[in-house]
Amino acid sequence: MLGARCVRAMTPKPAKPVLIALLAAAFVLTGCATVVPSDAATVAPADRAKPRQHPASEPAEPPVALTNVNRRKSRGVVAAGGADAPYNYGPSVMIDGDGKRMWWCSQYGKAKPAGDDILHGSAKELAGPFTSSRGRKPAAVFSGSRKGFDGMHTCDPSVIKVKDVYYLYYTGAKGDHQFGNAIGVATSKDGLRWRRANGGEPIVKPSKDAKRENAYGAGQPAAVFLDGWYYLMFTDTTGGAAGWNGAGQFLLRSRDPLFGSDVEALGPKGFAEVSSTAAARRSSLADAFSADLMWVEVLDAFAVAHQTGTGTTLTFWDRGFTVNPHPPVTVAGPWREGPGLARTPWGHAPISAGDPCGTVPIDVLRATKNVRAPTGIRHFGMDLTGAHGCADPARALALLEGHAFPSPERTMDLITDGKLVRVDRRSVAVTLARSVLKQRPDPMAELAVDARLTPEVPVLYSPGSGPGVLLDDGRLWPLRDASVADAMAKLNGSRAKTVSDHRLASYPAGPTLG
Repeated sequence: MLGARCVRAMTPKPAKPVLIALLAAAFVLTGCATVVPSDAATVAPADRAKPRQHPASEPAEPPVALTNVNRRKSRGVVAAGGADAPYNYGPSVMIDGDGKRMWWCSQYGKAKPAGDDILHGSAKELAGPFTSSRGRKPAAVFSGSRKGFDGMHTCDPSVIKVKDVYYLYYTGAKGDHQFGNAIGVATSKDGLRWRRANGGEPIVKPSKDAKRENAYGAGQPAAVFLDGWYYLMFTDTTGGAAGWNGAGQFLLRSRDPLFGSDVEALGPKGFAEVSSTAAARRSSLADAFSADLMWVEVLDAFAVAHQTGTGTTLTFWDRGFTVNPHPPVTVAGPWREGPGLARTPWGHAPISAGDPCGTVPIDVLRATKNVRAPTGIRHFGMDLTGAHGCADPARALALLEGHAFPSPERTMDLITDGKLVRVDRRSVAVTLARSVLKQRPDPMAELAVDARLTPEVPVLYSPGSGPGVLLDDGRLWPLRDASVADAMAKLNGSRAKTVSDHRLASYPAGPTLG
């Protein structure tokens, strides 16, 4: 948000009015005219004071270097608003099932109130184009509330989906100049129709534990859900550990998606409980504005992505944000504003279809200079190889959830809910699996078979329950739905058998198949 305004302030076209007067001094301080590359080339970053980073401990072993392969980029803009949308930036990208969804910041002249809007578009591939239904121009799905802390502007979306609820974390401001930014959250069942949570009040306000000319405030959130915790990384130019120019990325976590209780902040000695989300900011993860956050299961690490002189740099952190397990990597190319990582609904890195144990797909969508408007969103990406995600059997089970692969008996093995099921018929395993690997990962040899799905085993139904299959471990393993049950039964030579609700409930339950 701040970075994009910096770019527009340098263009001959009228700049968006949001907080321009408030941030004018900050733009001079950041030296952004020398750091923002053009579409033709990238330039080295301007000289800055030494970044104030969260201190990383020395790892027990040297960081594991990753190799960059399969670099890719879109031919042009993949997402932009209509002709009256003067800028497009700050994307949040979700790989949701077979489709891709994106929310980003723009402004439609006809939207009310006049201010920042959050647009939405979907596409089959990251190469776009991202459009509304039937190929129409992306629609504004979230705008200012006319009153409250976000009365005029809503921007910088970060969207995750947990238990069928979409959470939109965003920057809000009630006016253009004297009003600082704060972070709010809204919820939705479809990602299109949003309802403000927390009574319409912000969940994160500026800490104001340092006085600085850059009074932007708190904003540019990035959310991740992991192991029952909601992680929220954000900018706060008033934070004590921010850089000389207000740059800094701070981190909170809570088991409450609204961050109303059990809030912990990342400090110099790790996470510690704080009394409120406005507590003093004592440690910064990166000397940057407009960053994104992602959990990478294959690496057992977080990735913080932010813009540098040559592109989008990813810095890796362990679960406690104390060790850098891998050297930084950079997705090269031009940019005009911060990145949006392509993530799963929980904010995790997608799993490679061909090499889930060793390869990490990294795809970034970010604003670049556009002929028709100051900024349009383009796609850049690469794959990281050299990971050892399946070196530990327990981690391998988590990584390979939903995958099938050859067994030592020339049958197929399927991982579901951390359990290994041996399936006699390949066609049945393919039907039940999310993805099928050509080769068996090495660590799987150490794991015992939990149950076996043999040919002709009956599919059981009851009047009040869905279908399930009784495996040789004595447990009834539910099938996801009737269509999966019908397909499996046909391929496996199984007969459907109806039993009473009492009889079906008498079997111990196994994990769901399919």
